[in-house]
Amino acid sequence: MDYDVVIVGAGPAGLAAGIKLKQLAAAASHELSIVIVEKGAEVGAHILSGAVIDPIGIDRLLPEWRSEETPIKTKVTDDRFYYLGPSGRLRLPNMLMPPLMNNHGNYIVSLGNVCRWLGTKAEALGVEIYPGFAAAEVLYGDKGEVVGVATGDMGIAKNATAKPGFTRGMELRGKYVLFAEGARGSLTKELVQRFGLQEGREPQKYGIGLKELWQVPPEKHKPGLVQHTLGWPLDNRTGGGSFLYHMEDGLVSIGFVVHLNYRNPTLSPFDEFQRFKTHPLVRDLFEGSKRIGYGARAITEGGWQSVPKLAFPGGALIGCAAGFVNVPRIKGSHNAILSGMLAAEHVFAALGEGRAHDELTSYEEAWRASDIGRDLKKVRNVKPLWSRYGTMLGNALGGVDMWLNDLAGFSLFGTLRHGKPDHATLLPLSEAAPLAYPRPDGRITFDKLSSVFLSGTNHEEDQPPHLILADPAIPIRDNLPRYGEPARLYCPAAVYEVVYEDEASKKGPRFVINAQNCVHCKTCDIKDPAQNITWVPPEGAGGP
Repeated sequence: MDYDVVIVGAGPAGLAAGIKLKQLAAAASHELSIVIVEKGAEVGAHILSGAVIDPIGIDRLLPEWRSEETPIKTKVTDDRFYYLGPSGRLRLPNMLMPPLMNNHGNYIVSLGNVCRWLGTKAEALGVEIYPGFAAAEVLYGDKGEVVGVATGDMGIAKNATAKPGFTRGMELRGKYVLFAEGARGSLTKELVQRFGLQEGREPQKYGIGLKELWQVPPEKHKPGLVQHTLGWPLDNRTGGGSFLYHMEDGLVSIGFVVHLNYRNPTLSPFDEFQRFKTHPLVRDLFEGSKRIGYGARAITEGGWQSVPKLAFPGGALIGCAAGFVNVPRIKGSHNAILSGMLAAEHVFAALGEGRAHDELTSYEEAWRASDIGRDLKKVRNVKPLWSRYGTMLGNALGGVDMWLNDLAGFSLFGTLRHGKPDHATLLPLSEAAPLAYPRPDGRITFDKLSSVFLSGTNHEEDQPPHLILADPAIPIRDNLPRYGEPARLYCPAAVYEVVYEDEASKKGPRFVINAQNCVHCKTCDIKDPAQNITWVPPEGAGGP
């Protein structure tokens, strides 16, 4: 099937690109054929509920949205930031926070619902959207240029034979292909390696974001309240923090981010999140409330100095696939939308000149001078300062740097480097203080398996593996004695286990992959110290 433009991923970036292309075509009285493929069963299925969005992107894409019925309703009315100790807290005055950290004027939304709304807008303009079809392969032309993608076959058994109802994947070919897969997309990873897109840049950095959705009693619900914390339960050398958003309809989204450059191999991001909920600042909110949702995702955190080259022959990266998250703001959807629009403008111009399958160099040159670049450049040193000096001093220095960038347009630090990639930061077990976590109480704190159930994760069990080990011996031979096999801890869904023939004596270890639990966070692909695990899309519509 041939199109003018193929877009991979129906998140904010991909949908914005499709909408903008159709708007430009209509204004010029041109016809453009555009298709978006989405691995989730429906648009928004793989987007976690609960986000605070800066409306700058929506304002520019759909200026009339405020006069329509939309899922963007709850304005931020109360914005709080705390530093936590084990039982105490210190509220940081809003007047000391750099201006870009101010959330007033932003909106608390279900990002999944926003994507569904954008999907209806795109389809109304004539964009074809195919949910339930995972882009599994990049198609290349005779000169190595990208010419399209192929969706995965449906109905393949574990033994690679065709089952009843087998359906061959589709080839979707386009003059340009935009990749909006989100953080650590499998095709994006391939493109970065094939075209050397990370050369001359700092390594991309990541966090894992875990999120729960709670239904709370009316007397505890404060629509418009946004709350962030740093500190406990993480130690000073481990980056991360929490967010808590009071949405509409009695819903509260609570989440926890752990930077994946953490060093202690016995750390479990999931259990740090559960422990956080026992802090006096938030515990009472969950008493008498009900947890109704769960999920986890990797987040790009490298920022300005880690954004790869975005253009290559035949296509470009947009959104979180490009790494446009503003780390201190914990926001990326506004830049995702802006990047989709920016790429669309340069694709449309290229098509108007009769071009196809070449490199969109103008898009690569334009983003740093755009609002995206200005947003990321101001905060470029926050993450490396945090990593170098720890939570307290690092964030204090980062705050000073943001103020200087805002007031004077310069930084005392220049542009700092990130250093090691996240998979290279773990200490051996012999050099790390072991961490222990309390048993979940089933009311406020929970285990991984009950959480996976709430994520709605569902995979066809009789299908080829989507978590692939380059060397099946490494987990037991190398990772277990050196690190205690950290996959069983950094995975938030109990996908990885080490089981023993004799549990008492710990003899006969075996590495087990429970792929049906996978919530598609891709942390294993990022954090495995041997870079031995590759995440690829499972059968279309599988997952959360």
